[in-house]
Amino acid sequence: MKIIKIIGAIVLLLFTVLMTRLTLPYMSLATDIDFLLTKQGILHNKIWYYSFYTHITTSLIVLLLGIFQFSSTMIKKYTKIHRLFGQIYVGLILFCSATSGFVMALYANGGFWAKVSFVITSFLWWGFTALAYWHIRQHNVQAHQAYMYRSYALTLSAITLRIYVLSFPFLLGLRGKELYVIVAWLSWLPNLLICEIYLYFKQLAYKNTLQ
Repeated sequence: MKIIKIIGAIVLLLFTVLMTRLTLPYMSLATDIDFLLTKQGILHNKIWYYSFYTHITTSLIVLLLGIFQFSSTMIKKYTKIHRLFGQIYVGLILFCSATSGFVMALYANGGFWAKVSFVITSFLWWGFTALAYWHIRQHNVQAHQAYMYRSYALTLSAITLRIYVLSFPFLLGLRGKELYVIVAWLSWLPNLLICEIYLYFKQLAYKNTLQ
């Protein structure tokens, strides 16, 4: 189990590095880059513009921080660092990443149903993260961990979204609005489903140890 967690952490780290490479071109503030080419009609909207840059920069940070937050070694031996990373993770999502993501969701490509998906994602991401913080303040470690898993499952939607966007045109031949709608829902629903299955069996194993 430990080796699986290590491999998983390495894979997530590699994807985070890839996400960083994809994000860096936007730091030039040029408006003719990839995704921004599809948003030319809304670049004048300062709320959306600042939300976009807030979202892409803070989301990278929470992606990276989340990799270390589930390490038992970090939790047990480096408690202060774990707590600090957790506070930064929670603070960025609640005040920057999820809130800016909500603004972006209102103007998402793909039409009504794509917007609905991204709005739901923003609300759940904010809510799960807030509940994780609330439960740890109540010293309910088990509930805190469960909601942190759910929160990070949605954080990872940034990665799964791009995997689908890059692979679906080649595998299924999808383009345009059709692609955006399907990817919008697949970017987070399977993540959350896998998370819930994992938490179910984790809880089941815990109950068995008590018997």
